[in-house]
Amino acid sequence: MLAKEKIAAAFAPGDHASTFGGNPLATAAGVAAFKALMAEGLAEKARVLGAYFHRELEKLVREFPQLIEVRGRGLLLGVEIDGPADAVVAACQERGLLINSLHGHVLRLLPPLIVEQEDIDRAMAIFKEALQEVLAGGNN
Repeated sequence: MLAKEKIAAAFAPGDHASTFGGNPLATAAGVAAFKALMAEGLAEKARVLGAYFHRELEKLVREFPQLIEVRGRGLLLGVEIDGPADAVVAACQERGLLINSLHGHVLRLLPPLIVEQEDIDRAMAIFKEALQEVLAGGNN
């Protein structure tokens, strides 16, 4: 944890601890991760590919009436569903796509920052196939 003096003053010894935090290895790993994020432009890539992913999910919302809306920002996206969210999750997992459901009515899709457009296209094909099976009985 890194905090300015004013904020850090609110903590007493033992308030915030970590078994592996604050050591040279953990610090070096954090610095390396931050440098990679910056050098590889991963935040911008997440913005661009997230917008693409969002548009592709919006197409499915128009196609499947049980899908209500797409939510999220960047690569953290969810699709609200009025239907069997857990069954869609299971159908995706059977096909090799890992998603989860939140509160039983939001399907969360969270690819890694190193995702490529081809990966999103493949995920969308699997997601659509799972939706067809679960929501439309495979008739779409």
